[in-house]
Amino acid sequence: MNKNKNQTKMKTALITGGAGFIGSHLCEFLLGKGFKVIAMDNLVTGDIKNIEHLRSNPDFKYIHHDVSKHIVVNEELDFVLHFASPASPVDYQKIPIQTLKVGSLGTHNTLGLALAKKVKYLLASTSEVYGDPLVNPQPESYWGNVNPIGIRGCYDEAKRFAEALTMAYHRIHKLDTKIARIFNTYGPRMRKDDGRVVPNFITQALKNEPITVYGNGKQTRSFCYVSDLVEGIYKLMISEINEPVNLGNPEEHTILEFAEIIKELAKSRSKIVFKPLPLDDPHVRCPDIKKAKKELKWQPVIGLKEGLKRTINGLRRIKITPS
Repeated sequence: MNKNKNQTKMKTALITGGAGFIGSHLCEFLLGKGFKVIAMDNLVTGDIKNIEHLRSNPDFKYIHHDVSKHIVVNEELDFVLHFASPASPVDYQKIPIQTLKVGSLGTHNTLGLALAKKVKYLLASTSEVYGDPLVNPQPESYWGNVNPIGIRGCYDEAKRFAEALTMAYHRIHKLDTKIARIFNTYGPRMRKDDGRVVPNFITQALKNEPITVYGNGKQTRSFCYVSDLVEGIYKLMISEINEPVNLGNPEEHTILEFAEIIKELAKSRSKIVFKPLPLDDPHVRCPDIKKAKKELKWQPVIGLKEGLKRTINGLRRIKITPS
């Protein structure tokens, strides 16, 4: 009887940033896979509403904590997934020091926890490690073009340091680590005031306000729907890969194209207006996902228009008053 219990023992994952946009979807996904999930978040940019529907689940637990400070988890763990960090330029440019601390001290603390518990570790890194790339699409072998002292440096360099520290723990302590380089992701639960392209454009379109395009709109982005991304994270998490892996959708569009598509799907009367391009804003962004396809047997399946329809419906449910 005891032997059978051991065979069916549920795995437990700690997800820092678990009340955030991606983190909350990951909590939901892993619960659906039969995991116990502990979400840790200090709600600086996360929202307790994102996980409210999970709190009645006996296999889910929420801990309010800043991972830049020492972490204590009494439960047995099988995975530590470090997703805590502001991810929007609007957010991290308001709190650059906290952003640097969660990428450095937070990564150090979560790696230390994984080492103490002798469990697998996954770092949520970002395509921003490539900066304003001189190579397009960006493969994992590209070292990037980052301005370390620019206004985006607090995020870019925090994630670059986090990757370096994660690989150091892998090499020195033999910790089983994973690094997901996450490209632009969108979907329900994005904050309407997030400041990033998709929620900005959708919110403006639903209110029939001018859609703000920065620069000439010819800069490109590649957006991955959140369910596709979470599937990729899960496949990476249970894989044997220790080097960074790009997770994103290689379908590349200009910002102006995004604005037009969102305007059409939202049936909006908004006009498109142009404003100066923010400092250090990347001119191109597109993942090379050959590695994910080969090693993880993963690629996105949700098309842009389908994903945007779902996201628009999600944001419609938040009270957006027409002008």
